Amino acid sequence: MSYERGDSTLPLSIFGFEALWSPYFFISLSLVIVAFFLITVKYRDRFIGSEPLTKKEGTLFVLSIVLLYIIKGSPIDLMGHLTFSAHMIQMGFCNLVIPPILIVGVPKWLWKKIISFKGIKPLFRFFTKPLVALILFNGVFSFYHIPIIFDAVKTDMWLHAGYNTLLFVLAIFMWWPLLNKLDDFQTLNGLRKVGYIFADGMLILPACALIIFSDKPLYATFSDPRAWAESLSLCVPATTLSGLKLSGPEMFTSLSLINDQQLGGILMKIIQELSYSVVLAKTFIEWYRKEEDEVDPEPGEYLPPHPIKQ
Repeated sequence: MSYERGDSTLPLSIFGFEALWSPYFFISLSLVIVAFFLITVKYRDRFIGSEPLTKKEGTLFVLSIVLLYIIKGSPIDLMGHLTFSAHMIQMGFCNLVIPPILIVGVPKWLWKKIISFKGIKPLFRFFTKPLVALILFNGVFSFYHIPIIFDAVKTDMWLHAGYNTLLFVLAIFMWWPLLNKLDDFQTLNGLRKVGYIFADGMLILPACALIIFSDKPLYATFSDPRAWAESLSLCVPATTLSGLKLSGPEMFTSLSLINDQQLGGILMKIIQELSYSVVLAKTFIEWYRKEEDEVDPEPGEYLPPHPIKQ
């Protein structure tokens, strides 16, 4: 079966159910949710120091997993291999939206248990140091968008899975100093958190600027038909892909390659600004409340001394 481009873009349904909805990924994430509630609700009493799961924590954890499926398991994942703009939406949510929600959604006592495993705590303490976390995340993120690295990762299944997993873990480390509630890991407070957020925004800017202001397509996996097809094979079964005659992203979007690339950079920047703004607002509110709590209470009503009896 072959498909040629007509006056309109082709439907995603030509790739089949498995490519569109990633059923095995859905099952895996469903098991993660079940395991989470078994640990934090049904079998919680088996863990020393555990506390009841709050409605906020449960909701945020489920939200983080649902968003992860939408971004990496729904048709958005397929679109991320077809067009650059969809790919950058994926990158923005996977690194700037889902990790902070996940950090807040996991109960404090469970984070303590996870970190307390042998060998994990010293590594966790090192990689969540503010300067280390900032440099590592933004460095790996920026390197990813160097064309030769990007194209290599996008066309190799193991590199793709490994690099994206690494970025996700480094994103958790990057958000950790801002959002964690563990007493042993409070490395930032007040103005330092604000400075950390602004520094993070500045460090991610070069990668976005490279994409937005480039006057030519940067990545072969979205501009060269052969590399694009090789990238597509990472999420579309070979039997399905072999029956399709596809030429490139123009079959699925009306945008030109350069406009699609620029849109991707802009969307990434918008997601970054929105996520940082939410955390910045949360930081200011917590800082304000803390300052209010530390202000001495107003003196009570003055009562004159009792008259001295003669």
